[in-house]
Amino acid sequence: MDIRLINIGFGNIVSANRIISIISPESAPIKRIIQEARDNGVLVDATYGRRTRAVIITDSGHIILSAVQPETVAHRLTSRDNNDDSAE
Repeated sequence: MDIRLINIGFGNIVSANRIISIISPESAPIKRIIQEARDNGVLVDATYGRRTRAVIITDSGHIILSAVQPETVAHRLTSRDNNDDSAE
């Protein structure tokens, strides 16, 4: 099993195998999820004080905040998949 890593901005890297979803943070339910994660101690804030643009949900229940657009994170994830497929 190889470990694939995705850059989520400012030198922060997440294991691509653990990502369940990448969501925009504007809706009320997502804001509620973020607050609950903060209260439970499973929130990872990787925004460096900037505006949150993507919320990454992992299979371990951790919620990761990123200052990079969800589309950008998804593109990095899919382009990495395509590069791996072409290398084989």
